[in-house]
Amino acid sequence: MALRRALHFVFKVGDRTKTATFYRDVLGMKILRHEEFEEGCKATCNGPYDGKWSKTMVGFGPEDDHFVAELTYNYGVGEYQLGNDFLGLTLQSSQAVSNAKRLGWPLTEVGEALYLARAPGGYPFYLVDKEQPPSDPVQKVCLGVSDLQKSTQYWTALLGMKVMEKNEEKKTVLMGFADTQCKLELQDIGGTVDHGTAFGRIAFSCPREQLPDLEALMKKENQKILTPLVSLDTPGKATVEVVILADPDGHEICFVGDEAFRQLSMVDPKGNDLLDKAMAEDKSDEWFAKHNKQKAAA
Repeated sequence: MALRRALHFVFKVGDRTKTATFYRDVLGMKILRHEEFEEGCKATCNGPYDGKWSKTMVGFGPEDDHFVAELTYNYGVGEYQLGNDFLGLTLQSSQAVSNAKRLGWPLTEVGEALYLARAPGGYPFYLVDKEQPPSDPVQKVCLGVSDLQKSTQYWTALLGMKVMEKNEEKKTVLMGFADTQCKLELQDIGGTVDHGTAFGRIAFSCPREQLPDLEALMKKENQKILTPLVSLDTPGKATVEVVILADPDGHEICFVGDEAFRQLSMVDPKGNDLLDKAMAEDKSDEWFAKHNKQKAAA
């Protein structure tokens, strides 16, 4: 399944300004593209919200060969409740560690040359204090599961991932579509997975022709399909086709047709300026403060 590739993880963010500081100034990622939408996404990319929202893609390099973060911001929602579903994103960058120390961003040493930093909203990021590699520094995303064997079976037998490492002591399985890509780590949490309201989504691409077959396989195996094959439009950019699935613990999984996605995901040199402009024009915090109100907590 090397034709399939890991693309990004979707994070809901309540404070766009602090979030931009974390990804740009602490981690050292670049804004790859920024898009504003007047109404909710047909595939609920922004969560179960139907109002105005924005999407910002951030990463260490182009989406063609880097695993990146998709930051979705719903105007008017100030915070989300974390669950125990997202257990962390691990990346290798001594520069990020020194950035955090210089900026006073809280760091906790959790192992040899390993630090925990939290993005605004509480999302855990593990920073390996070694020189940033010339390839993608993002190594893995870890998700909590309630039944490691069942989940491993789902991700390998149905989605085509291969197991790369098993750790009985830590109750983890590391898997991926290719050695050169960001890996997915599943960790048995010994109980029910709670997605809170901050629940994210992990995205992969596959050749467009595989999407109907993937959907048919899930139907045949009585697995959950959250959004059957649908086309998604981005103003002025390529239209992509997606199928949204859920694994046995309800982790959301997006598969998108690779050919159109490569067009949609081209780096926009104006991305950084577009994000800064959107943040400057977003007066929602001032409006809520003026009216002695607080933004909604999802």
